[in-house]
Amino acid sequence: MHPIFKHRGRLLLYLGVWVVFGLLLTVVFVFGGNAPVDWSLEFAVPVAVALGLQSLSFWYVVQAMPPDDTPVARMVTTWSIAGLVSLIVWLAIAYGWAMWLVPDGEVYPESAAGLLPLLIFAGAIGISLAVLGHYLAGAFQRSRNAERRALELQVLAREAELKSLRAQLDPHFLFNSLNSVAALIGNDTQAARQMCFLMATFFRKSLTLARQQAIPLAEEVSLAETFLAIEKVRFGDRLRASFDIAEDVKEVAVPPLMLQPLVENAVHHGVAHMLEGGEVCVHAHRREGFLELVVTNPCDPDRPPSRSTGVGLVNVRSRVETLCGHRASVDVDASETAFRVSILLPAVSSHATS
Repeated sequence: MHPIFKHRGRLLLYLGVWVVFGLLLTVVFVFGGNAPVDWSLEFAVPVAVALGLQSLSFWYVVQAMPPDDTPVARMVTTWSIAGLVSLIVWLAIAYGWAMWLVPDGEVYPESAAGLLPLLIFAGAIGISLAVLGHYLAGAFQRSRNAERRALELQVLAREAELKSLRAQLDPHFLFNSLNSVAALIGNDTQAARQMCFLMATFFRKSLTLARQQAIPLAEEVSLAETFLAIEKVRFGDRLRASFDIAEDVKEVAVPPLMLQPLVENAVHHGVAHMLEGGEVCVHAHRREGFLELVVTNPCDPDRPPSRSTGVGLVNVRSRVETLCGHRASVDVDASETAFRVSILLPAVSSHATS
């Protein structure tokens, strides 16, 4: 469809431009051809609007011959022929309209023939302006289309990156969980069975949520609680958990499986190395339009160097930055006795993202 017809306002503005062109043509007839004012107005404005409507067909020629992909010789030849044909057709329409304006029984004076050169000149100017206008409109549309394609490619790239990151996380968690089960089988088969049951529950919940781009924080916290319940089978009273989640942030949208890698690191690289165990603390509060999520755990200053590849924390940072850009941040504060991860996300309701 011609872009002029997509919006009524565009069509009215387009016709308004040609009405102004008709008024200018009226002035030319009156002062350049000594034509009567009333006749010039009745004649010039309708034929100008007719030229505007006729020029709408130029859009399809512009689309068929984009300036970047069309040889200059072909473009000049095509537009010369199209412009000449359009001018002849318009002159025929103008002649018919002029004849219709002649009262019955009267003829045009011979001096009316003197307006023909002015009419040809005005038609050539009008057609040239219409061609240029359509090329400008075509360039604007190509620019808009290019911007839209660029945005679509960015969205597709972001979705592909998020899918890739989620695909990394699932086997990473499964690998660590199976290691925990293997560690229990030889010492406590009852605890190993209980851990397998809890893992099945966890995976049933997480696999459904992991397919979504964002979930409510309350569901993410529930997953983290289930994970800590799994780990508590292994560590017993050595593992303690504390959740301080403000009511006004429970429906804030967060990436799925964002909290679980953080509490997993807190257990495996913090509590696991302490003889007396320790507490994993999770705090979530609203701060100036943002969700602040903090995970802290104690550390043994004499713990052995970690052999972890860091997939969990790197994955969380990548997913948060990919999903929220510069509006979000992931900060890590590590000391000899404590480890703290702080995430700042825009506090957007999960209902707004669904």
